[in-house]
Amino acid sequence: MPSTGALSDITILDLTRVLCGPYCTMQLADMGANVIKIETPKGGDDTRAWGPFRNDSSVYFASINRNKRSITLNLKAPEAKELFKKMVREADVVIENYRPGVMDKLGLGYDVLKEINDQLIYAEVSGFGSYGPYSQRPGYDILAQAMGGIMSITGQPNDPPTRVGNSIGDILGGLNITIGILAALHARTLTGKGQKVDVSLVDTIVSACCTDMMRYLE
Repeated sequence: MPSTGALSDITILDLTRVLCGPYCTMQLADMGANVIKIETPKGGDDTRAWGPFRNDSSVYFASINRNKRSITLNLKAPEAKELFKKMVREADVVIENYRPGVMDKLGLGYDVLKEINDQLIYAEVSGFGSYGPYSQRPGYDILAQAMGGIMSITGQPNDPPTRVGNSIGDILGGLNITIGILAALHARTLTGKGQKVDVSLVDTIVSACCTDMMRYLE
């Protein structure tokens, strides 16, 4: 039965793994998008190996990858690259959360893919964004929480900065990249062209602390 969701006419190639990117594509899939999750042949998404398990499957993985279909591709192999490019011709969105520059090294970066499909939305999410002095540093939720400032306003007054209980940097990052993709899809209806969407986990936390920063600067 065809989907009747708001995004039922949208196809998304999902190269993300672990939490932030998959949380974004889960939301898009929940809205009816056709999400094709592309995993590495050996092991797939890291979270497939993370417990708890039910019927030999990771509950963690299932909780943020519902409504998606998975395939495996080794994007280092020439044949897989050509297959991926064919998929891009028919896709609306590509999303990835590799370290900035990895897709370019594979010959599959935005500048290459937009020549294949000029209506493509290319979304990337990383710890520190795709440019700037920290762009090549690995980005994790706890780093985003610390550097973005939210740990300084969490916990008890006499205790050291405290990490928020859940992975709020990844979750908010996933929400922001979802918003960016939806905005880019709407912009495409106005211009007929796709664009690149770039989200940083640290920027996400800084943005979430907006009113707290004003209090600090008083």
